[in-house]
Amino acid sequence: MADEMVLRAQRFINTTYGNGATLGISKLEENGRTGWVVMYALTRALQYEMGISSLSDNFGPATLAALQSKYGKLDETTIPSANFCRIIQSALYCKGYDGGDIDGTYNDRVKAAVAKLNQNMGVSGTYPGTSLWPKVVKGLLNMDAYVTVNNGSETIRSIQQWLNGRYVLRKDFYIIPCDGHHSRDVAKSMLFAIQYELGMADGVANGVFGPGTQSGLRSHTVSTGSSGVWVQLFTGAMVLNKRPVSFSSSFTSALADSVRTFQSFMKLAVTGQGTFETWAALLVSYGDQSRQGEACDGVTKITPARAQALKAAGYKYVGRYLYNPSTTSLPEKEIQPGELATIKEYGLRCFPIYQTWARSVDYYSPEQGFTDCMTAAYKAEEHGFKPGTRIYFAVDYDAVDEEVTSHILPYFRKIKEQMDRLGSPYKIGVYGPRNACSRISAEGCADASFVSDMSSGFSGNLGYPMPENWAFDQIVTKTVGSGDGQIEIDNNIASGRDTGQGDFHPTPSQKLDIGFDIDLWSSLLQEVEDYMASIGKPGGERIYTLEECLETIISYDATITSAARRYRMRKALIQTSAFWEFAHYSNKDYIQDGSVVFYHTGVIPDWAKDLPIVDRLVDSSTGIAKISGRTCILARNNSIRSGLLEGTILDPADDDDRWAMWQKLNQDNVFNLSTVPHLHIWGADGKAGDHAETPIRRPALDYTETEIYEVLRRYQGFGDEAEAHARERMPLYAIFEKYNLAIRGV
Repeated sequence: MADEMVLRAQRFINTTYGNGATLGISKLEENGRTGWVVMYALTRALQYEMGISSLSDNFGPATLAALQSKYGKLDETTIPSANFCRIIQSALYCKGYDGGDIDGTYNDRVKAAVAKLNQNMGVSGTYPGTSLWPKVVKGLLNMDAYVTVNNGSETIRSIQQWLNGRYVLRKDFYIIPCDGHHSRDVAKSMLFAIQYELGMADGVANGVFGPGTQSGLRSHTVSTGSSGVWVQLFTGAMVLNKRPVSFSSSFTSALADSVRTFQSFMKLAVTGQGTFETWAALLVSYGDQSRQGEACDGVTKITPARAQALKAAGYKYVGRYLYNPSTTSLPEKEIQPGELATIKEYGLRCFPIYQTWARSVDYYSPEQGFTDCMTAAYKAEEHGFKPGTRIYFAVDYDAVDEEVTSHILPYFRKIKEQMDRLGSPYKIGVYGPRNACSRISAEGCADASFVSDMSSGFSGNLGYPMPENWAFDQIVTKTVGSGDGQIEIDNNIASGRDTGQGDFHPTPSQKLDIGFDIDLWSSLLQEVEDYMASIGKPGGERIYTLEECLETIISYDATITSAARRYRMRKALIQTSAFWEFAHYSNKDYIQDGSVVFYHTGVIPDWAKDLPIVDRLVDSSTGIAKISGRTCILARNNSIRSGLLEGTILDPADDDDRWAMWQKLNQDNVFNLSTVPHLHIWGADGKAGDHAETPIRRPALDYTETEIYEVLRRYQGFGDEAEAHARERMPLYAIFEKYNLAIRGV
């Protein structure tokens, strides 16, 4: 919304300093809206009025020194010119204060505004009265707010004001915002405050968590009964980390309880006291870097000697990369052949990381998210990671909040969407700065965070609390072991939310299937239609044409391919069973589906109102692959018990369980098609229930024709019809496998 007085301020700049090209003051758009462009122009105008020859957008040390040496403070007796005063009046309006009529007079309205500004900044005790001091002018000519904005916290604002008031006279301390929000500037001001209270002189205190600061903090443990400025600093740090405590100078028993909760959350020693490692965790993202982690990650192959060294050093979980597109850079970055077997042999567990570049904002897009999801899932399947493994997708740069909104979130939304379309074989985690991890997780696009806290200077770490769902906290690079066992790693604290994987599928002896080549669509369709016509099943009497059925199967190729790779079977098995069933979906099936809905709800669905629903059926074979709720439960229960699938064991005889599964099968094509491989596995394991089957080998990449026939037959059950259909489906399997074979380059 335009502000009349801001508009007048813009006109003043344009009119007075219209020769912008010569003076270095850009002409402003007269829109009545404040912003950095306006503040830069006012800063340059102020520098010009003070006689500074080289104008700059930055209100830096030279500008501050000139103000201090020339005037000391600004008021009605020291303002050097009317235009100088108009600059102050304009800046006050841009900050939301009454600057008078921009008439060049330091009048009562200006004085009242300055007094209010000093009060809002928290410096009125240091700078009483109505004068403007140089550091206040510096704060006036930026976009910091000194009142709460965007639902800011009044408690945080009180901390900001306290810091300003207590330390503004120190040489390198500048007025920080008092907007009720933690930020990079506030985090740095807390470190300055710690250093000042430790007795560091101006010029020594630098806002860095260095050896001197750490040494000093080790002798300033606070605990129940403590009081004074150190408790104020500690409670302030707790508040800024979003812990539910009061900003206070007294260390109460209630505060001790909150400290214990924080220590437990951060995996620190639970003492209820403000110990050094607690101070460190509150003040810098990496905390106490001397802590020994249980997790690590690195770009070096885990050999037996290195595995032994890691285990001896106390490590349990190892992060390794799924993929490295470079053949020359970091040759051991990607998991190497036999490496996961070594990790398992030495009792370690592995959590996979996916990162190719991911080091600048222009990497991130929905298209890249699609590619990375597919590549990560395929590589995880190739390396042998089982379903339910969590893959950490990387944000390996200092992503500012606006970039998280514009680029990072769309990228992760696409990863989530595509992983869902694959049948959710793997969980999604995020590696990155705190803010990116928290925002991506809040969107539901990741369920655990691997936090790059080692990068303490990242704006996405400074001023942000630890993500609630953190799994690994990366705090320092170190070297472990010696000789052949020596390895450089990043040392990570583990929360226990993710324990990685300790068992893996063996490396496949044959190539896994890959995605369909759409250029082959026409020839595949022709062969399928010709074959179906040759056996008297052209599809005309069914609800869907053969082309519609095949189109549907190919449209879910990513789902089918991922499932085939995951369970080490040929995708032709899934394609054949699903296509055959869908091609035989008839009006009878349509009526039965409507009857099931009627049975469980008492309501005939709109799509079935014109159908002759005469029965109330408990269950029916439904969806693309015509699977019943009961069969789905039996097959998935078998895979859950076998450790192939995460989930809850359901009761195939329970109406509610069957209805829940039936609805998913009927309405979710990904779920329906993702269930097909479990039916094949269950069929091979030996179906429990009405008809016992003799177990055969689970579907494998080297299945024989006899095994293919047997598992295809078992999909439909027993009897002459199942046998006949299995014989008819074998040539169909051969057609699908012919194209899959060509695509995988064999």
